[in-house]
Amino acid sequence: MHGFDKDYWDQHWHQARRSGPGTTDGGAPNPYLAHETGGLTPGTALDAGCGTGVEAIWLASHGWDVTAVDIAPEALARAAERATNSEVSARVRWVEADLTVWDAPMPFDLVTTHYAHPAMPQLAFYDRVSGWVAPGGTLLIVGHLHTSAATEHGHHPPAEASVTLGDITAGLDSARWTVVTAEEHLRTVTGPEGQATPLHDVVVRATRRP
Repeated sequence: MHGFDKDYWDQHWHQARRSGPGTTDGGAPNPYLAHETGGLTPGTALDAGCGTGVEAIWLASHGWDVTAVDIAPEALARAAERATNSEVSARVRWVEADLTVWDAPMPFDLVTTHYAHPAMPQLAFYDRVSGWVAPGGTLLIVGHLHTSAATEHGHHPPAEASVTLGDITAGLDSARWTVVTAEEHLRTVTGPEGQATPLHDVVVRATRRP
């Protein structure tokens, strides 16, 4: 069992660098990002828990002005290098910060988070980032529903890191939010050692009422 504090993420990304390139930061963005945001008019976006920046860079390449925040300097360094190589660096601002205490400088047209695990309960984190969505803007959450498969692959997250579709949608007050997408998906990805790893994904997209 482990938590998700700064020490954990620093260790995670240093280990990833020692393991070699491509082990944890594949070149393709999360598959739900294009599907859920492709029809939106680009504006300002916040990628909360951006990791090595794949989703932030995808958004920037599609016209968004992106603020990408992560607690781990190692991940942000890799993200900035990736952005330079993709020629979208002018559209992304990389911010090293703890999202459990960081205050957004402005509301955003899009707030998105993909598998981000902070040192606070997952649902409280989603409630926190939802407050940074501008009226009329979009919240996109892609989370894990941890199952026994996670334990079998040596991953032992705390119980509060796992969320269900009902957990997330119940936290979105219908007076303030219109839920557009609420889905669970099971897909298989290739792990760092070439093993097939199942992921049970929870995807929620909601529009904040004006």
